[in-house]
Amino acid sequence: MKNEKYTKYLFCYFTGNRPEDESVHFALSEDGYNFFALNGNRPVISQTLGKKCCRDPFIFRDKGGFFHIIATDMRSEDGWCSNNSAVIWNSEDLVNWKNERIIDFSQFEETRDADRVWAPEIIFDKFKNEYMIYWSHHNAGGAPATVIWHAYTKDFINLTTRPKLLFAPKSGLAGIDADIIEKDGKYYLYQADEAKSAVCYAVADKPDGPYFEPDDNIVSVSSSALEGNCIYPILGTDKYVLIADRFRDGGYFMQETTDMIRFREVEESRHSIDHLRPRHGSVLTITDAEYARLLNAFSSL
Repeated sequence: MKNEKYTKYLFCYFTGNRPEDESVHFALSEDGYNFFALNGNRPVISQTLGKKCCRDPFIFRDKGGFFHIIATDMRSEDGWCSNNSAVIWNSEDLVNWKNERIIDFSQFEETRDADRVWAPEIIFDKFKNEYMIYWSHHNAGGAPATVIWHAYTKDFINLTTRPKLLFAPKSGLAGIDADIIEKDGKYYLYQADEAKSAVCYAVADKPDGPYFEPDDNIVSVSSSALEGNCIYPILGTDKYVLIADRFRDGGYFMQETTDMIRFREVEESRHSIDHLRPRHGSVLTITDAEYARLLNAFSSL
């Protein structure tokens, strides 16, 4: 990705645990710190398949320039051990989303008893020339912890490998909401670590690992427990911003880094994101033309 052609930011998120809030929402930003809602902070996609509710939407631009949103197919009212699928849409223009489909992981022997398929994301693996889907996973009756699994795809429809473990914290406790980013040939995996009640990192030379987990690997600087972490570059600078959900205390937290390991809090006076009432989401860097198209399609009023 050549960052110089991207100038602005699209935030894709959901807003709460009621069925009407478990849906895809959009917000825009010119600087990566201050966001405003599109479509009056109402959903921009109407889900028709699966649970008809989705959480943790991840927005992604593929190598061909097409867009994809993958999300947790889940209705939280059904309970926290109630889903085995992800939902996907694709788009050519960020406005019109089509080809809604469900990836049901219960079709595979390894994940036949899946009862948590949460927070799916996608990264291109240049070593395999395929896309790696990874998510927080738990099998009913299996290991007690919810940890990170993965599988590969070429077309975002069919998997080319069977699901398997990608990363689990050394503690043996849960590690969820993995978000992977590449910088200077290293792949940093950030996840909400149950044992440390913090966002922690592991690092690898390839997207599919193996990931090295340092003993001193806490990166979150909030006094609140965080989950739903997302990291993205601030264009034209050497900074990266990590945003996350204060899921116990409420609100959203923002911190920044230049080396991917040492972070500092972004003061609340420097950002505006809480007013969106966001939960777990993702940020995509976009062009001026894409920004203008979204503004035109989805009124901010």
